[in-house]
Amino acid sequence: MISAVRINETGGPEVMELQDVAIGPPGPGMVTVANKAIGLNYIDTYHRSGLYPLPLPTGLGLEGAGEVQAVGEGVDLVEGDRVAYCSAGFGAYAEAINLPAMRLVKIPQGVGFEQAAAVLLKGQTAEYLLQRTYPIKAGEPCLFHAAAGGVGLLFGQWARNIGATVIGTVGSEEKAVLARAHGYTHVINYRTEDVLTRVLEITGGEKLPVVYDGVGRDTFEVSLDCLRPRGLMVSFGNASGAPAPLDLQILANKGSLFITRPTMLTYTASEAELQQSSEDVFSRVVSGELMVEINQRYALQDVQQAHRDLESRKTSGSTILVP
Repeated sequence: MISAVRINETGGPEVMELQDVAIGPPGPGMVTVANKAIGLNYIDTYHRSGLYPLPLPTGLGLEGAGEVQAVGEGVDLVEGDRVAYCSAGFGAYAEAINLPAMRLVKIPQGVGFEQAAAVLLKGQTAEYLLQRTYPIKAGEPCLFHAAAGGVGLLFGQWARNIGATVIGTVGSEEKAVLARAHGYTHVINYRTEDVLTRVLEITGGEKLPVVYDGVGRDTFEVSLDCLRPRGLMVSFGNASGAPAPLDLQILANKGSLFITRPTMLTYTASEAELQQSSEDVFSRVVSGELMVEINQRYALQDVQQAHRDLESRKTSGSTILVP
């Protein structure tokens, strides 16, 4: 028996329960991973609340890092291998989990379990956003909302190293200091400053070729307003709730804008894409190009409080659960 978080219905943090569950041996192509650290991500709250529906009852969590404990038939991995995952299935909030071997990535030397669990999903998100959804170039300006969050801090460092001019939004001066230390050239406190006015000042009235928006409802309209004609709106999350339905004529009226709604799962769908994306992330962690800020740690039994803090925007950087 292992301890695992389960939900029988969708709702607030209180629907999550830590239960003793049985875990069988891994089948063909599967491995058992004993989790050493578990990543907490905003998408977990969407699954818990029902915004992104899952069949019930279900486990929660997409990201973790640990040791291979057992292997099924036809698997190249061996017991004791250090592995991480973030797109292998649901149920990471657990002491151990059975997962398909082809969706696991090996953790390189120089990266610890906590680092791996804190960086893989967020790092792969930053990777596909700035390298493949809209490839940022040196000298280009861009806007990223929630700059002090887990993805935001990685995005800022990565984009700075490319040579982009990175503008970020935050909700406090404390978070502004953190964002500046992680690559943001300009930081806008949306509680005290008007985002569009500041973007116009920074760009000399030209606006932006791309906006990366993981906040959703609260920022959707201003994100569109910050784009220059034929600019791209990358809407990749709904931290404040889902935006209202969009009248496509608005895109024409604002300058023939483009909009995309990408997901990390689509951008790492093939094993080759998964391995390349994780390699891009881990190599930058090993080289020191990406600093992983683990600013919150919670015991697995405190998962309800972890979700409350995440949803109330009390967290910054990455958060992990410790089984």
